[in-house]
Amino acid sequence: MDAAPGARLRKRERMRRRADFEAAYRSGRRIRLPGLTLVLAPNGLPFSRIGLSASRRLGGAVKRNRAKRVCREIFRRNKALFPPGHDVVFIPGARLLEMSTRELEAAIARALARDRRPAARRNETR
Repeated sequence: MDAAPGARLRKRERMRRRADFEAAYRSGRRIRLPGLTLVLAPNGLPFSRIGLSASRRLGGAVKRNRAKRVCREIFRRNKALFPPGHDVVFIPGARLLEMSTRELEAAIARALARDRRPAARRNETR
């Protein structure tokens, strides 16, 4: 699942404006995972962007920064997993810090593969 050597997270691939986050929360769909919630919203751009939202409920600054670092690294190494033209907001939970990066990558890959199925088939399986 590793990206090509030298793959970077470019400045244009990061969400920074509050309005972008609010638009993603308003129009995006949520995917809940153990230790993490993803919000996926179309952004009208030819590439995906990452947003990070780690609240104080997660813990002190050290824990919040570690969670954000892990999420950024997962996004950077697995850009192909995320649908192009979408904003992806990572909302880490306390359990994220207990999980390995490989576990998180696998959980995200499974969730995104499940989410890409046609809507009619998703509703039938419930």
